[in-house]
Amino acid sequence: MTEVPQRQPFAADEPDDLRPADMADDENEDGDRQWSRFWLTARNFWRGWAAWRVWLLCAVLVGIVVLQLYVQFRFNYWNRDFFDALESRDPARLRHQAILLVPLCAASVVLAVASVWGRMAMQRNWRQWMAAKVIDYWVENDRYARLATVQGGQKIPEYRIAEDVRIATDAPVDFAVNLISSVLTAIIFVQVLWQVGGPIGFAVAGIQLWIPGYLVVSVALYSGLVTGAMLWVGSPLTHVIQVKNQAESELITAAHLLRDIGEGVTPKREERSVIAGLWLALDRAIRQWKRLCWQLMRTTLVSHTNSLLAPIIGLVLCAPKFLGGEMTLGELTQAAAAFTLVQGSFNWLVDNYSRVADWMSSLERVGGLLLSLDRLNGDVGTEVTPSRAARQPADG
Repeated sequence: MTEVPQRQPFAADEPDDLRPADMADDENEDGDRQWSRFWLTARNFWRGWAAWRVWLLCAVLVGIVVLQLYVQFRFNYWNRDFFDALESRDPARLRHQAILLVPLCAASVVLAVASVWGRMAMQRNWRQWMAAKVIDYWVENDRYARLATVQGGQKIPEYRIAEDVRIATDAPVDFAVNLISSVLTAIIFVQVLWQVGGPIGFAVAGIQLWIPGYLVVSVALYSGLVTGAMLWVGSPLTHVIQVKNQAESELITAAHLLRDIGEGVTPKREERSVIAGLWLALDRAIRQWKRLCWQLMRTTLVSHTNSLLAPIIGLVLCAPKFLGGEMTLGELTQAAAAFTLVQGSFNWLVDNYSRVADWMSSLERVGGLLLSLDRLNGDVGTEVTPSRAARQPADG
């Protein structure tokens, strides 16, 4: 007969009727309330007397995005002119394009490095500010001690402060920069596709069809198909990541409990149950990783297929006009490259779906922790008081 442990290391193993009613597990938490609770605190990073530095850095990032787009636009035309020079076997034009490639490459590298600096400076500042807020609220009025005495997923705040706060503040900065870049790329290169591709006519069952801007129509249809496939295949991913993160945090906590026994913090008589709980937590974490693996395999099927097909589809669609003499070799490569860029912009969600799901999971977990801290004092939905550390503007 299995011995009943005196101390249960995992809240998830407790029967539901042993949990206080106001401390529901993460999976039963209202997602909308977690979102709103997170943003109730996080939005203050962008407000107040010191926020001008944040917005100045945002303006610098947008400027870098615009310059990167301009360089990309010039590369697109360089690609056309280079292949036209090859087709015409013109050495002078080839030398000119080779010389022009040097400043374009240099500008692209400098802007890429500047973009990394700007994004990581923003992410570092927001993470420092948000983590200081959460830690201050956790420590205030001995909430850290009282939270440890209640049951529920939120009793493991260390992982949420260290990892989930990082993801919850890192990802939005990347998303915003990439989304702005995608929108501007789509606007610019849709015009390139419309001008270079032009209209196309063909007969179907004896009926003559005429499609103006056929490359633009084709890229919109293809992108819609791929995005729909990703939404259908990847819809469970957010929940799978959230459960996986919870299992990882429980494994960390189980290891800490065993260390407490070694250091004499916890009585030696509880060693057996704690070790059993550690193995149980490891098994649970591995099972959740297996679930995540299967889900990522499905999303990879869509994303990788898209990455293979998108450049080829652009070339195939342009081939009839090239073979008919309506396109030069340079225009063919220019249109195919523009097709890939526009398709990538339209399918931003496809390329970022896994990270969006990871971000949503972490955001909800941080919001769930704040809600649990609120409940300790019955102050649900109140705003976190700024900490001393959070009041200090971080260095860029």
